[in-house]
Amino acid sequence: MKYLLCVVLLLCVSCGNKEDILLPKSNKTIVKEIVDLSPIYIFFRANGKDTLAEVNRKNSISTTNWVLNIDKRLPLKLVIPEVIKLQEKKRGDSAHKNELAQNYYSYADTIDKNLAFIAFTGVYYKMEKPSFGVIVYFAKDNSILVNGVAVEKTGLEQYLKGLSSDKPNKLVFCFDKNSSYGSYLQNKVFIHSIMSNQAVIEEFIF
Repeated sequence: MKYLLCVVLLLCVSCGNKEDILLPKSNKTIVKEIVDLSPIYIFFRANGKDTLAEVNRKNSISTTNWVLNIDKRLPLKLVIPEVIKLQEKKRGDSAHKNELAQNYYSYADTIDKNLAFIAFTGVYYKMEKPSFGVIVYFAKDNSILVNGVAVEKTGLEQYLKGLSSDKPNKLVFCFDKNSSYGSYLQNKVFIHSIMSNQAVIEEFIF
């Protein structure tokens, strides 16, 4: 009950008005608690046959941790451009810089029944195809391609470790722009679990 109440309060309070956001779900908590935060919301809007992403960042303060609460139904092609704008705004606000402040995505942990978070502060998004590295592509149909070769999700970590190279492979994580934000968040948590603390600096959306 406490878990459900926490999620409802987070999703419904926006400048005093009640709004619904369907959070992504995953089975693992990366970060459980954040203090000194500013909530930012990206809502799912339907306008006829068109889908829109509506951002509400009225309560954001540059010196705090930003928590992005994004509706899981939105496609990445609408979400990521808005995320890029938010990142650029915070990175460019040199007058109110706090080097310790982080950016997080929120989601619901269905196993531990709590609200959870995953950081993306250091990620730079690019809306294009990469021209280098071992391309790990997460498709809209939930399949995974490594340099064009289909690999099962359960075997991805071992497959990547087994790639032959005379120097460390540069892994480049890419996502179908038409995938839902919900599936992207699940894949992001999964990537975190297999990367052995290696930072993912760039992500490509195309």
